[in-house]
Amino acid sequence: MVEEEFLIPKEDYLSAGSHIGMKSKTASMGKFIYKTRGDGLSVLNLQMLDERISIAVKFLARQENILVVGRKTNAHKAVKKFAELIGADYVVGRFMPGALTNPNYNYYMEPDAILVTDPLSDRQAVKESVDSRIPIVALCDTFNSTKNIDLVIPCNNKGRKSIALIYWLLAREILKERGEKKFNYKVEDFMTDSGE
Repeated sequence: MVEEEFLIPKEDYLSAGSHIGMKSKTASMGKFIYKTRGDGLSVLNLQMLDERISIAVKFLARQENILVVGRKTNAHKAVKKFAELIGADYVVGRFMPGALTNPNYNYYMEPDAILVTDPLSDRQAVKESVDSRIPIVALCDTFNSTKNIDLVIPCNNKGRKSIALIYWLLAREILKERGEKKFNYKVEDFMTDSGE
């Protein structure tokens, strides 16, 4: 049997806990679940996670104006670093209503695509993206609904290590896809300190 090619060693995903879902799961995330452990926790399919990152990279690398959103505190540093490296706009914390739908709003934006850390906590950004017909890429855990999400990246979107690893990998691969050779950043550069 041929060993699958991964963007990073499988162990990196495992040590960051990117495959660990929750006990609650939605039907729409069922196809991304590899198995449910004895304790009820769902385990996400690493190969599907890796494949979805590759698809997201090819899509996002071609977009000029990307908006990255992360309301959760443990995503703030990853979102900011990712946005800085690929030249995207970002919103951390509360997403202000009207940011994508009200042209008279001071901070109105018209992105080509949006990347959200969690469709549940970032639901205002998802709603406005749908209203404005902006494609949505989302980090989705087992409890997330995938309704209105154009591209699901099935991963643990709660843990700071997992979030940091996913954004680090997306940044590295997008820059590579755009032809940039140097990427001297570590996952830790994307990781929110536990005290933040």
